[in-house]
Amino acid sequence: MTTTSKIEWTEQTWNPIVGCTKISAGCKHCYAETMAKRLQAMGTPGYENGFALRLLPERLADPAKRQKPTVYFVNSMSDLFHEKVPESYIQQVFDVIAATPQHSYQILTKRAARLARYFRDRVVPPNVWLGVSVENRKHGVPRIDYLRTVPARIRFLSVEPLLDDVGDLDLRDIHWVIVGGESGPKARPMKPEWAESVRRQCAKQEVAFFFKQWGGWGADGKRRAKSKNGRLLNGRTWDEMPAHAF
Repeated sequence: MTTTSKIEWTEQTWNPIVGCTKISAGCKHCYAETMAKRLQAMGTPGYENGFALRLLPERLADPAKRQKPTVYFVNSMSDLFHEKVPESYIQQVFDVIAATPQHSYQILTKRAARLARYFRDRVVPPNVWLGVSVENRKHGVPRIDYLRTVPARIRFLSVEPLLDDVGDLDLRDIHWVIVGGESGPKARPMKPEWAESVRRQCAKQEVAFFFKQWGGWGADGKRRAKSKNGRLLNGRTWDEMPAHAF
């Protein structure tokens, strides 16, 4: 099953796996966990066990059914490199990706070490964008070095939810950075100076910068609906995409 996405930086989601487990601060208020419980209550196929990890091989063929070139966010409801996903199944996902070169696939993980190990002796398909989550200095920033070792055509960082000042970033061989605040009823605030620091570093190091959202807290430090806080940083939107992305 593929689904048209409301995520600003992609077009559709493809979830051949659902469910996950929490490993770092960015997972605390996981949107996918909340959504999975809602889908379970609705009786949606694939979510009978809520947010428990589940492989869904019946969904592997979905991208091949679509000829129109599409940007897919892979496993928006899970993590492809979760430690309980067999390598053989990960390979099946990449076989589908390689067989559908008309599409672009964005894969984001918090399991950066496993990502690097997996591609130690494998070739990354040219239509794959590989990214890691960078929510803070402690858990997120170390993932960047793992990502840098993987020879993907496009490497990106999802600095969302941005939970503290991530400090000086080495963006060598990184092509795209997404920044966003946390949303949801328990959202933690993002300070404007944290987002602006990342934006300045991207500009200095010539990396495309995309500001996704403020989330549940506005730039003025006040809590309100995500839609009311908008996507403006320094009075404008930032929708840069990596060069030669498509």
